[in-house]
Amino acid sequence: MLNHITIMGRMTRDPELRYTQSQTPVASFTLAVDRDFANRDSGERQTDFIDVVAWRQTGEFVSKYFTKGSMAVVSGRLQIRDWTDRDGNKRRSAEVVADNVYFGESKRRDEGGSYGGRSQSQGYDAPSREYDAPRRESAPSYGGGSSAFAELEDDDGDLPF
Repeated sequence: MLNHITIMGRMTRDPELRYTQSQTPVASFTLAVDRDFANRDSGERQTDFIDVVAWRQTGEFVSKYFTKGSMAVVSGRLQIRDWTDRDGNKRRSAEVVADNVYFGESKRRDEGGSYGGRSQSQGYDAPSREYDAPRRESAPSYGGGSSAFAELEDDDGDLPF
């Protein structure tokens, strides 16, 4: 059986970090995720508000670097919970249990040293770009601009195979 979900959206509030009785960190937050299609009548896209929980280091990471409005990509599994409310009614809720949470947008250097909406002066240092994980290199620019790639010569005489 396969239970894997990946969603991307904006945080509706700051993540809430709590600790279990055994001091295991767990962060909870909600992502506002737009649907891919628009409503036929109004032409507006509908938004789903999806509850997410992140445990241990992932939860600590989320609570440290994400705030309300941050774009996040969450990869994990869908979990359905049955519970009883205060009035004795049976309820069912769905949530995503996050395995990984990634930044959904890049940090801009001209934003005054903030990271994920928080200032560096709020008690921790934001990670530098060299250590953000994982990051994909951009495709080479063929329009004459600078590129991280260099053209190789067609001489394969020095190759060991």
